[in-house]
Amino acid sequence: MNTTAPIADFDAPATPASAPAPTSLASSADRLGTSAAQERTAVLEELIRTDPGRFRVLTGDRPTGRLHLGHYFGTLHNRVRLQNLGVELFVIIADYQVLTDREVADNLTTHVEELVLDHLAIGVDPARSTIFTHSAVPALNQLLLPFLSLVSVAELHRNPTVKDEISHSRQSAVSGLMFTYPVHQAADILFCKANLVPVGQDQLPHLELTRTVARRFNDRYGNGSTVFPRPDALLSAAPLLLGTDGTKMSKSRGNALALAADADETARLIKGAKTDAERHITYDPATRPEVSSLLLLAALCQGRTPEQVAADIGSAGAAALKRTVTEAVNEHLAPIRARRSVYAQDRAQLRRILREGNERANAVADATLAEVRAAMNSDY
Repeated sequence: MNTTAPIADFDAPATPASAPAPTSLASSADRLGTSAAQERTAVLEELIRTDPGRFRVLTGDRPTGRLHLGHYFGTLHNRVRLQNLGVELFVIIADYQVLTDREVADNLTTHVEELVLDHLAIGVDPARSTIFTHSAVPALNQLLLPFLSLVSVAELHRNPTVKDEISHSRQSAVSGLMFTYPVHQAADILFCKANLVPVGQDQLPHLELTRTVARRFNDRYGNGSTVFPRPDALLSAAPLLLGTDGTKMSKSRGNALALAADADETARLIKGAKTDAERHITYDPATRPEVSSLLLLAALCQGRTPEQVAADIGSAGAAALKRTVTEAVNEHLAPIRARRSVYAQDRAQLRRILREGNERANAVADATLAEVRAAMNSDY
């Protein structure tokens, strides 16, 4: 369902809704083992460099809170990289999927606008990339119905990501939306006929199901033609950044360094970050995870290795480490914050950008649904 680049002028136009979707680059097998996906990713990266126009990417986020540095270095950064290489990018703000693990969608309008702001600030260009919301694209969501008919209850039960989501659900009872979450994600990917999806290893089962849905639809209704491509996984080597409490950085845990935070708030949060009692600073993720995470964060911001950052600090202690991290983060985020501030002053422009993205997504989704209905002999 993500290194930073400045906003620049782009020459290549976005692919119009009427253009043929990219062809599938997937292998004949649906199953995506981690090692096979890693090997395939290396091949895909070379293809992206040589012929980016053959790719269409679907990625996105749920609007459940402020995006943070874990998101930035894990996924957002990669979205801008792909866009700048010339890949067509669809970014979904999955507002319907907020309800998969909670009973109400709180502060939804604010969270959606903040997500749009974050993407514009990091360099996603709405003239080339399509930013849109689930709820504004009816044809996308209508695809869920025929897709559900292609998947068995047992397959949904076996999906490890669904099991994990259910075990961590905030709802008093598991909803049907939670259970069908992977099929809804398949609709997200296939509505625009994306042939490339940036994912982490834990998301491979979702993409495997998407490939299964595409294959089964083609076999059942394609009449010898390929209606849907089977998308490839572009595995990301996302760095694991810990939150200020030493656990995984997360929106819900209150331990994250938000992209929207100003320099002073960032300094305060880093100052309170957990470290250890050893004065000499070294990069050792196995035995010193908190210190190592801070070193990694500084290194990512400075374009260096964590070992180089550690060597510079030496025996100066945790206070010097935190000063180094604070300076690195604030310097790296300064241009992003400046762009964010400009965009935040004009909420009407945010709504216009989202409205235009929704219009483009609707044009694509309507064309896909018409093709699906024709294939199913239900275009009456």
